[in-house]
Amino acid sequence: MSTRIVVVGGGTAGARLAQRLPVTLLGEEPHAPYNRLLLADVLAGRYGPEVIALPAAREPARLGAGARAVRIDRAARTVECADGSLVPYDRLVLATGAAPVLPPLRGLRGAQLPTGVHPFRTLDDCLALRELVRPGVRAVVVGGGLLGVSAARALAAGGAEVMLTQQGERLMERQLDDEAATLLRTHLTDLGVEVHTECRVSGLRQQHGAVTAVELADGFVLDAQIVVLACGVRPRVALAREAGLALRTGVVVDDELRTSDPYIHAIGDCAEHAGRVYGLAGPALEQADVLAEVLTAEADAPRYTGTRALTRLTLGGAQPLDLAAFGEATPLPGDDVVRLTDATRGAYRKVVVRGDRLVGGVLLGDLGAVGTLARAWEGDEALPDAPLLHLLTHDGGSS
Repeated sequence: MSTRIVVVGGGTAGARLAQRLPVTLLGEEPHAPYNRLLLADVLAGRYGPEVIALPAAREPARLGAGARAVRIDRAARTVECADGSLVPYDRLVLATGAAPVLPPLRGLRGAQLPTGVHPFRTLDDCLALRELVRPGVRAVVVGGGLLGVSAARALAAGGAEVMLTQQGERLMERQLDDEAATLLRTHLTDLGVEVHTECRVSGLRQQHGAVTAVELADGFVLDAQIVVLACGVRPRVALAREAGLALRTGVVVDDELRTSDPYIHAIGDCAEHAGRVYGLAGPALEQADVLAEVLTAEADAPRYTGTRALTRLTLGGAQPLDLAAFGEATPLPGDDVVRLTDATRGAYRKVVVRGDRLVGGVLLGDLGAVGTLARAWEGDEALPDAPLLHLLTHDGGSS
């Protein structure tokens, strides 16, 4: 292929495109692209960093701080890197991902975090935390979403005394209903994690540049030698903004994943398609696959029409955790709801059916039915003419 394709970002989306096409991949992390979904297992000590490496790109990648893209010259069609080099392109793909949200806490100012305070987003974050974890060390995780739950479990597996704080009423409130969140809380408590919901962190205490405690809005103070900030992420769009590309929450793209510049595309966590930023691995992979076809199409290019994304969390260890959530878990009037709960085994299954369509569900514990349910939901298929309870059997009603 004679077209020079440059990809900025070596995360899930960028790495997938680099596996499909010969591209120049610019990644600011010093590591080869890796599976971000397995960071919690690295933190827990179950995997080494080499185990989570993604398949190699078709062309050698430029990695490290010097390969960080700092400016796009749209007129000259070049990308300037931090080391001063210029990389020419015919097509540029922004796969810059998302950055951790740092909450506005007292004692947390600027980009320099106190010693012991870390986000949980990159392999370097993970390795730095792993150096600090030892039996008896006190750790506070700020944020009870998917990242916070993953981090809390991993820290507990390393012997830390873990406190998980969540401002909302329940854990993973964007994905789980009350019953599933209660079972998840019990699961964490059984691992030794102290869970605080409806709990707002207001500040950090530190001494000699190292964190010593977390202050709560109600006046309580939690001693801490480690603080993990798991308060969500936001699309990294600074490079696109400085280049004058159209933005909303993310970099706006059309059905060919093209930005407002016809020679620049965006995929993954930085991209906003039809008003939505997904922030999940599944849509990032699908966007990369579609874009690979767009960039090689000689006639009618394929179109990206969106992804019906399923949130999946699978964590190993002595007490494994399997969780899946998709679609609308809160029913509307007239919807059918089917639930199966096994509190003894910590298992919960719920699906919401509207007419002959599956519109949402939550599964925690034994996920034997998730494959069939996910296919029915992702394909927006009519459900089989069978009792709804069959949806929650191990075969998902396929037999």
